[in-house]
Amino acid sequence: MARISPLVAVPPLAFAALAGMFLWGMGRDDPNTLPSAMVGRQAPAVPLTTLPGKTQLTDEMLRQPGVKLVNFWASWCPPCRAEHPTLTDLARRMPVYGVDLRDNDANALAFLDQDGDPYAAISTDPKGRAAIDWGVTAPPETFIVDGDGTILYRFAGPLVREDYTGRFLPELEKALAAED
Repeated sequence: MARISPLVAVPPLAFAALAGMFLWGMGRDDPNTLPSAMVGRQAPAVPLTTLPGKTQLTDEMLRQPGVKLVNFWASWCPPCRAEHPTLTDLARRMPVYGVDLRDNDANALAFLDQDGDPYAAISTDPKGRAAIDWGVTAPPETFIVDGDGTILYRFAGPLVREDYTGRFLPELEKALAAED
């Protein structure tokens, strides 16, 4: 009588494990949302440097009454350029603060001169240290911050199209409603 090797069971077991992982992944709430350990916590310190001729972003500004946005951006970042008109529109409704990430001052200023400056105040983060403290993975990233300086929501990626209207805007409206 021929003996069957236990190794015959390896491929079906590997397939079952892989199928189980896929099923688990499809059942998550929103697989496109990157979790943030910063939500519900006080906003970390912002760098004490700014672009020449611009208003310096301060920690006190993040703790002033009202909802505000903190946007990590760079002139070399194509998605940052794509979301720029959205930030300009949002700046008409609330303070939008910028943190210029790993950028050359001259390039950042040229970008803002060319496309407009939606930022009420700016910090520069030339080495990316503040971005690490905020949990930023890559620009652009935008944070909704309440009047106490608490981070309410983190949005990774450009504020454009369906991502903006379907994911970011509902969170912003919720934050503004809670403020009233």
